[in-house]
Amino acid sequence: MLTPARLSPRDLLRVGGFGLRTRPMRVFLSALGIAIGIAAMVAVVGISSSSRAELDRTLDALGTNLLTAVPGQSLGGGEAKLPEESTDMVRRIKDVETASAIGEIKGAKTYRSDKVPAEQSGGIGAYAARTDLLDAVGAELARGRWFNGATAKYPTTVLGAETAERLGVHRAGGQIWLGGQWFTVTGILAPTPLAPELDTAALVGWETARKHLGFDGNPTTIYARAVKTQVDAVRSRLAPIANPEDPSTVAVSRPSDALAAQQAGDKAFTGLLVGLGAVALLVGGIGVANTMVISVLERRGEVGLRRSLGATQGQVCGQFLTESLLLSALGGGAGVLLGSGVTAAYALAQGWPVVVPPWVLAGGIGATLVIGGIAGLYPAVRAARLAPTAALAAT
Repeated sequence: MLTPARLSPRDLLRVGGFGLRTRPMRVFLSALGIAIGIAAMVAVVGISSSSRAELDRTLDALGTNLLTAVPGQSLGGGEAKLPEESTDMVRRIKDVETASAIGEIKGAKTYRSDKVPAEQSGGIGAYAARTDLLDAVGAELARGRWFNGATAKYPTTVLGAETAERLGVHRAGGQIWLGGQWFTVTGILAPTPLAPELDTAALVGWETARKHLGFDGNPTTIYARAVKTQVDAVRSRLAPIANPEDPSTVAVSRPSDALAAQQAGDKAFTGLLVGLGAVALLVGGIGVANTMVISVLERRGEVGLRRSLGATQGQVCGQFLTESLLLSALGGGAGVLLGSGVTAAYALAQGWPVVVPPWVLAGGIGATLVIGGIAGLYPAVRAARLAPTAALAAT
């Protein structure tokens, strides 16, 4: 009795590849379904990872050691106030590198000119600012200059990034109508992620605010930079020192935590998109199964001939299973490349670092092989069970 010849892995690949080459359009459409699913998952995870990398880079540049203290409500339900000297007291806390403050100027509306109707203020807040504010919050100027000892005493203002856009001010040197007076714009801030309230603010010098705008001198937000290793210790002491008489009315926060929480919230949306990619991958797997079932029906004559020439059931099963795996791997490889390309294009367009985690690339290929194996198992077994005489008679 003759022993059937063995098919080496190389032979299986050649036979399986030949089966795919004979039906290029069908193979392309089936692989496309797999590619779309893998590309969707790779792109979603890659873009999310790139966004997180940009956030980490931003926080590293801005610093995660910024703390803020704002007044809350008093026990009687009224609005609490921070003492005028609270900023100086915070500066004296051990392990505080620098501290500054802004104070809301109530009733001071900001307009492009004195001709704008009073109700069209655009939600722009006017704030008194200390001259050392930029260092404390890590802000930068997009154009113009910040206050100095001289300009802080005169009717000058520095606009937040969004305020400048709303007022249509694109350069320093112009004037705006603030609190019923003309103020000269000396600078425009770049966006300030850790102090977003500054983006919609019109800032004036502390002395000018008291002299010309009726500012009471009480800070409404204190910014404190702590030694990085002592942030928690400074945070615990900030409220009682900022307002010794009533520490419970002082709310202390860490702005970088808010950004991190926002990024964490985006993970839920990322999970949803990955789920949609998984559905697309499942649809692609069904397409592979459909292609392989039809392939078995169309190639019964080939199967019968191979069985008549001595091919075993295992060899026939291996041939069709190899075709299914190759088809899925083709779609998976294309999907990984497409998803990585989409991630790179989007991240570069946003100015982010391009980050595609290796695990998602390996996982994408692995998922396609699993899908291909499952999708091709039934057609492969069905082909192996065809009797040689029945298969030849059907041709």
